[in-house]
Amino acid sequence: MSDEKRLNKEIAERYVENYERPVEDPDSVWLGEFTAIDHEAAAILASCVKLEFLALDGVTSLSDAAAASLARHKGAWLSLRGLTSMSDSPGHLALAARLAQDGWLLYLNGVTSLSDAAARELAKHHSFDLYLNGLTSLSIAAAAALADHEGGLHFNGLSSLSEAAAEALAKHERGLHLNGLTSLSDATAEALAKHERDLNLNGLTSLSDAAAEALAKHKGFFLYLNGLTSLSEAAAEALAKHEGHYLYLNGLASLSDATAEALAKHGHSLSLNGLTSLSDAAVESLAKNKGVSLNGLTSLSDTAAEALAKYEGSDLNLSGLTSLSSAAAEALAKHQGDELQLGGLTSLSDTTAKALVKYKGIELNLSGLTSPPAALVKYKRVLYLNGLTSLSDAEAEVLATYACYDLHLESLTSLSDTAATALAEYQRTLHIGLDCLPESAAEILRHHPSFQHER
Repeated sequence: MSDEKRLNKEIAERYVENYERPVEDPDSVWLGEFTAIDHEAAAILASCVKLEFLALDGVTSLSDAAAASLARHKGAWLSLRGLTSMSDSPGHLALAARLAQDGWLLYLNGVTSLSDAAARELAKHHSFDLYLNGLTSLSIAAAAALADHEGGLHFNGLSSLSEAAAEALAKHERGLHLNGLTSLSDATAEALAKHERDLNLNGLTSLSDAAAEALAKHKGFFLYLNGLTSLSEAAAEALAKHEGHYLYLNGLASLSDATAEALAKHGHSLSLNGLTSLSDAAVESLAKNKGVSLNGLTSLSDTAAEALAKYEGSDLNLSGLTSLSSAAAEALAKHQGDELQLGGLTSLSDTTAKALVKYKGIELNLSGLTSPPAALVKYKRVLYLNGLTSLSDAEAEVLATYACYDLHLESLTSLSDTAATALAEYQRTLHIGLDCLPESAAEILRHHPSFQHER
C-alpha cells in the first residue's frame, strides 16, 4: 500500500481560500504533509499572489507539467527540500531556473539525481549557499557547471569523486564542502588542492603522505580535515607547509612528540581541539606556533604551563582543563596575549585564583566556575563568569567589591533583591541579561549605570 499523499486541485483551492486561517482551524491545510502534487494544484498555488513563501518540502517527485506550473511562482521563496530528482525535461529546467532566482540559501538535499542541464540552471543561483547533500554521484559536466555558482557548494553526500570532477570543482570561487568523502586518491587530492577558497574534507579518516603533500598546496584560508584520527610524521611535515591560514585537525586523538614538532612549523592557525593529553615536549613544540588551539586538553603539567606561557598568539584557549595547580596558574598568568580562556574549571583554590589575578591580558574567562572566588577581587581586566546561574546574597556582596572593569554574568537567572542591591554597588561595567532575572531584581539593577538604556 502506497504512503503517497497527493495534493490535488480541490485541496489547493481550499488552501488558498483559507490561507490566512490559523493552523488549528479545521478548514486549514498544511502543505508539508503532501508527498505528491497534481499539476492543476501546482498551477493554483503558483498563481496565488498572496503566497510569497511556498513550501512543498514533502513532495518527492514532480511531473513535467507540475514542475512547469511551479516555475511560474512569483513569490519571494519556493522550497522543495524533499524533491529527489531534477531531469532535463522542459518543466524541470524551468523549475531549476526559478529556484535559482531566490535570494536565499537554496536547500535541495533530497535530490539524488541531477541532470547536467538542471545543474547549469541551478548554477545561476546568485545568493548564498547551494545545498545538494543528497547527491551520491556527480558527473564531470555537472561539476563544471556548478563550479560557476557564486555561493558555497555543499556536496556532503558524495562518497567518491573522480579526478576530473575534482578538477572542475576546484575552479569554484567560494567554499567547497565535501565532507562525505572518506578517502581521497593522491590525484584527486592534487586536483582539489587547486581550489583557492575554504575546503571542507571532514569525512577523511586517513590521508596518504602524498595526498598530504598535495593538500599542503591549497591556498584557501580554511582547510578542514577534522575526520583524521591519526597522522604520520611525514604527513604532518607536509601539512605544516599548508599555504592557507587555518588548518583544522580536531579529530586527532593523540600526537607523538615528533608529529607535534612537525605540525608546529605551520605558520598560521592550527586547531587540535580533539587532543585531551599531550606530553610536555609536544606542548613545548606546539607553543611555538602562533595560532594553536588546544581547548580539548583536560590536564596540564606545570612544565607544560610554563611552555604555553611563552605562546605568542593573542588567544590562549584551554577551556577543556578541569583542574589547574597554583604553579600552572602562576605560569599561565605570564601569557602576554589578550585572552586566557579557562572555562572548563569549576572551582579554584585561593592560591590558584591569586595567581591568575596577575594575568595582564585583556580577558580572563572562568565561565565554568560555580561560585565566585573572593581571591579574584583584585583582578583588574575583563572577567567572564558566565557559568553562574544564581548568586547567594554573600556572593553578590563579594562580586560588588571586584576591581575588574568589565564583569560578565550573562547566565544569571536567579537573584534575590538583596543580592541585586549588593551588585548594584559594583563600580564598573556589568553585563547581565535583565530579562532573565526576577522582575524585582531586574528593576533594582536597572539603576546601575550599565543599564541606563533599559530604563
